[in-house]
Amino acid sequence: MHKPQIRIPATYMRGGTSKGVFFRLQDLPLEAQVPGAARDALLMRVIGSPDPYGKHTDGMGGATSSTSKCVIIAPSTQPDHDVDYLYGQVAIGDAFVDWSGNCGNLSTAVGPFAISQGFIDPSRLPENGTLAVRVWQANIGKTIIVHVPIINGQVQETGDFELDGVTFPAAEIVLEFIDPADEGEGEGGGAMFPTGQLVDDLEVPELGTLKVTMINAGIPTVFVNAADIGYTGSELQEAINGDAKALAMLESIRAHAAVRMGLIDSVEDAPKRQHSPKVAFVAPAATYTASSGKVIGGDDIDLRVRAMSMGKLHHAMMGTASVAIASAAAVPGTLVNLAAGGGSREAVRFGHPSGTLRVGAAAEQVDGLWTVKKAVMSRSARVLMEGAVRVPDHTDI
Repeated sequence: MHKPQIRIPATYMRGGTSKGVFFRLQDLPLEAQVPGAARDALLMRVIGSPDPYGKHTDGMGGATSSTSKCVIIAPSTQPDHDVDYLYGQVAIGDAFVDWSGNCGNLSTAVGPFAISQGFIDPSRLPENGTLAVRVWQANIGKTIIVHVPIINGQVQETGDFELDGVTFPAAEIVLEFIDPADEGEGEGGGAMFPTGQLVDDLEVPELGTLKVTMINAGIPTVFVNAADIGYTGSELQEAINGDAKALAMLESIRAHAAVRMGLIDSVEDAPKRQHSPKVAFVAPAATYTASSGKVIGGDDIDLRVRAMSMGKLHHAMMGTASVAIASAAAVPGTLVNLAAGGGSREAVRFGHPSGTLRVGAAAEQVDGLWTVKKAVMSRSARVLMEGAVRVPDHTDI
């Protein structure tokens, strides 16, 4: 006998250049309130995965890495934090939810969601001003402070802040990623640079030896020089995503770097950890035309960066990878720093396929190891739709 669909309260939100389905933990079916197969199956069904057609026609996903996301928010389990934020990157063609990392873009929407959904004591809200929402990022165990603008006692969503990669302006939200370096398990014993080196020689069978910078900050990321893999650094999505050979090459770099960083045991494990590490290629500043048709002047940026997300070139830049870029740029001698012209810096403006982004990060050495105490960037977020999602009874999923 066919059962009726179940109804789950949810909010569909854009955060930065991503969008996803947001849930309160207590609104999920009991079986999905804890990690495991039932939760994964439910979220895949919400998004519409796995979809061999790659369209997400029968779900809320958008069939891209930027739009196949789910977020679960709960009262915080940590002292001095407001909410716990758990992020699931739902694979498109495979039956898989990757919980290995954070989404920096959707982090922007966590603050507004927490306020509007009653996780914040109303007495803390200013009539007009900004409220700092302290978020515990449960996937990676890090603190994010989301500075949410408030107007007339409500979250301000509209505004004139423009973000490249997002069509319309909105209110500016400032994000602070506190101590963003991850505790990796590579040769460096948990340092921001997991091998203990700013630049490594990475053996990739199909390519030989590549110079790379591997960093655990924001999200584990491996950087390679664009010229070393046959690119200029001005590529847009169509130059990469329709080229099966290019995608295989970049995935091979990612897989071998993941082993070297201590994130997986062998390259065969890479498909099980699709969300991280990221692979990105960098090049010195130069003028190029963004996907919108806007000309990005070489004098307006410090370097160009292109990054892969879930096997495809990202249309703009992931928020977590932006933290990695800024952190690497702040350390003299990394490939990112050298592409930006070298020297010391506390902020970087890089060009990506949709335009530019400025991120602040200051690096320092503590006991001989590099670290970044905070990375700061501006994004925007807004509610696209709220109500409930409907899916077939989860016991049948």
